[in-house]
This record gives sequence, structure tokens and C-alpha cells, in this order.
Amino acid sequence: MSATTEEGPKQRTTEEGPRRRTTGEGPRRSPVEGPAGWAREQLGALRELLGKPLTTYYLIIGCSALLLALGLMMVLSASSIEAMQKTGNPFTWFIKQSLSAAIGLPVMWACARVPYKFFRWAGYPLMALSIIALVMVLFIGSSELGAQRWIYLGPLTVQPSEPAKLGLALWGADLLARRARQGRIEWRHMLIPLMPGTAILAVMVMLGRDLGTTLVLFMIFLALLWVVGAPLKLFGGILALAVLAAMIMIRVEPYRMARIGAFLDPWADAQGAGYQAVQGQIAMGSGGWFGLGLGSSRAKWSWLPHGESDFIFAILGEELGLMGTLVVVALFGLLGYAGLRVASRVNDAFVRLAAAAIVAWIAGQAIVNMGAVLGVLPITGIPLPLVSYGGSALLPTLAALGMLLSFAKREPGAREALAARGPGPATRALSWLGLAGMTRGRARR
Repeated sequence: MSATTEEGPKQRTTEEGPRRRTTGEGPRRSPVEGPAGWAREQLGALRELLGKPLTTYYLIIGCSALLLALGLMMVLSASSIEAMQKTGNPFTWFIKQSLSAAIGLPVMWACARVPYKFFRWAGYPLMALSIIALVMVLFIGSSELGAQRWIYLGPLTVQPSEPAKLGLALWGADLLARRARQGRIEWRHMLIPLMPGTAILAVMVMLGRDLGTTLVLFMIFLALLWVVGAPLKLFGGILALAVLAAMIMIRVEPYRMARIGAFLDPWADAQGAGYQAVQGQIAMGSGGWFGLGLGSSRAKWSWLPHGESDFIFAILGEELGLMGTLVVVALFGLLGYAGLRVASRVNDAFVRLAAAAIVAWIAGQAIVNMGAVLGVLPITGIPLPLVSYGGSALLPTLAALGMLLSFAKREPGAREALAARGPGPATRALSWLGLAGMTRGRARR
């Protein structure tokens, strides 16, 4: 009896254990089902998000707005000391950049709403005006830092090579799209007149001793070449000519030879030709993981030349650290992805070519600028899009992004999704003024 008594409780304990586990903890998942199932679920959610028709539209708006806001903030921080020394007002350059943004945002909004056929027409006059302005720079332009890029019109400073980038992208895209046959474009059609037109722009810019902008124009041309499907041997020949031209330009200008030497070993002449590169690397390295804090840069106290424009990425790395620079890189990566997504999802030759050219321009220029600051590319003097100081660069960039927004509306299902979303804040604001009918009419077209 004692044995039976002893076994009874043991048996009940054994039987109650599984019940407690079942009711209290729930069924156990195998290790394979847990992490693997969660990963499949997240991938499915991401695939569903990317499949939505307005994903590209919101990516362009979001990345552009964040980069522009970050740029205004960094221009204020990076330029305040030098502006105070030169003008007595630490907000001088920030106010100018804010005014450029205030003009550029309505331009971007308008470009996002005009019919896409407008861009096919606009490339021709913009290309012609760019060539005329580049010729004027050679005669009445001002030379600074070894390059003749600017025309001063009273308080305004115009750099004609910046709208030339947009002009080349639109003109070249329409030129090739008009020669498309059944959706396919023969690469031979780009030899005349696209190649001579690009060469004219490049020569005008090179005569102004602006190697950085020449490189960006070359990127736009290569992007058009790539979308057309040109053979690799043509790429090789054009690259060989470009390298030869770059070597000649470097050889004939002593300051460019000094820049190449500073690129190879900036610390060998840290107080001379390598000064800017060295100070930029010091600023980037002193930021650490999370930076010294917004406004706490030491390099902007007259240590780093052009910290508000060409080397603003170094100030950003010093104040916001590695995490801040990675955010900027990620935003440009997402912006480039959105542009390529437009080019791949819209069945229109002009849209594919123009979107690819705009991506090559903005993303390529960002890579060159950040590479120069990090010391992996030679210093070329081109700004970081949307972030660096300069209204001449900001306005064409915002117009190009507005054009991408217009193209994103042509993705499958995008117009229906926008219509189902209802009127946006701009349309509601216009309705208060009694002008909402104008936007509705434009949307129908």
C-alpha cells in the first residue's frame, strides 16, 4: 500500500507537468520555424511594400525632403563662422540657401505635375541656352580657384554648367527616344548628333577648367549609352578618349598636377597641396561613431576650406559621426534605387533614358563628392547634391527630382492610387483660394 501511495503522487506530477506546459507556455516552435518563419514573413512584407504602385513616388519625396532638410541644417552649421567673419552675419549663406530652396521647391512641385511631354520639348531650348551661357562664361565669367565657372549678375551668381546637366539628360533622352523602333533603340543613332552635342558641352566646360562637371556630363552620356545597349567595345573606345582628355587637362594645369600628387599622398604636403584633403580626413576621423554634436565642428573654424560646399560631407561626419554619414549614403542609395525603379517599370523609351540619366547625374555626383572627402578619389570641386551650399546646383537638381516624380506617376496603377488617395495638401490650399479647378484640369491631361 505504501508503494502505491508513493507512486500515486509521482504519477500525478508527471501527468500535470505536460498540462501546465501546454496551458501556460503554449506549443513550442522548432528553431527552424522561428527565425526562418520570421525572416520569410519580413521578406513577404517587404515584397508587398515594394509592389505597391506609389512606393517609388514616396521614396523620391521622402529622400529628397530629408536630404534637403539635412543640407540646410549643415549649411547653417558649416558656414556660420566664415559668414560671421566676412559679412558680420552668421546666417548670410544659410539665408541664401534657404531662398534657393524656397524657389526650388515650387519648381519641383510644378515639374511633378506638368505633362511628361513637356520635358521632351524643354530639353532643346535648355540645351541651347546652356551652350550660349557656357560661351559667355569664357568672356565675362569670373575665375576662382583655377576654374572659370561663374557669371555674376548683381547679387546673383549663376553657374551655367549646372543647368547644362539637366539639358543634356533631357535632350539626349528625347533624341534617342524619337529614333526608337518597337521599343528598341539602336546605339548607332547616338553617334550623330548626340555625341557631337555632348562633346560641345564638355569642351565648353573644359575650357572653363572645370574637370569635375566634365566628369558628370560624361556620366550622363555613359548612362544613355548603357540604356541604349551599346556594345562594350564602344564603351572601351569612349573611355579611352575620356582618359586621354583627362590626362591632357591634368598635364596642362599645374594646380591639377598638384591635386593628383595630393591625392596619392596628401600627408606629404599637409600644409600645401594636400591641406584640404588632410583637414577633411581629420574632420571625418574626429567624429567617431556619433559625432561631436550638431554645431560642434572644430574644422569649420577656418581650418577646412569650403566646408559649406565641396567638403560639407566632412563637416557632417565630424558633427554627426559615422552614423550620420551612413544615413546620407543610404538616402542617396534609396534615391538612386527609386530612379532606376522608374526606368524599369515605365514602358516609355524617353522615360527610361531620362530617368537613368538623372540617376547617373545625382548619384554619380554624390559618389564623386563623398569619395573625394574620404580620400579615395581626387578632389574635383563638385558639390554634394541637395546638401552642399549653392543655388545654381540646387535648382536644377530639384527640377530633375520633380521630373522623376512626374515619371513615377506613369508606373502601373500609380495614377489610380493617387486618385484614390484624395486631394493633397497643396490642392487643398489652392481650393481655399478658389484655384483647385486648375490642378484638376491638369490632372485630367
